[in-house]
Amino acid sequence: MKLHADKADLYTITAYGEGWVAINGQRYSHSLVLSSTDGVLPWNCGRFDELTSAHFDALQAQRPELVVFGSGARLRFARPALLQSLMTQRIGVETMDTAAACRTYNILAGEGRRVTAALLIGD
Repeated sequence: MKLHADKADLYTITAYGEGWVAINGQRYSHSLVLSSTDGVLPWNCGRFDELTSAHFDALQAQRPELVVFGSGARLRFARPALLQSLMTQRIGVETMDTAAACRTYNILAGEGRRVTAALLIGD
């Protein structure tokens, strides 16, 4: 059963595995930001321990209504102080492991939501 219409211009995560994700068929092995409107953008954070508020501040540029944060192979929550700028702008933040973030991003983007996925890969 088809639940929603396919959109040719939609950026979707087509596959993922340990240490990589594929977006519209192209494979990436580094952390990245994926915007449902702007596509793939670099995210200069290789490890969870390196996260700063600047990493999350930069996500505001895509003007998302929701940020899905993929924390790596396991679920880890960023300190609330790092997310403060997003919360101040009333941008929702959901944290999950990167595999779950990939699935969640696809569902929300398929619904036409302005969603950004910030994915730690290889951590």
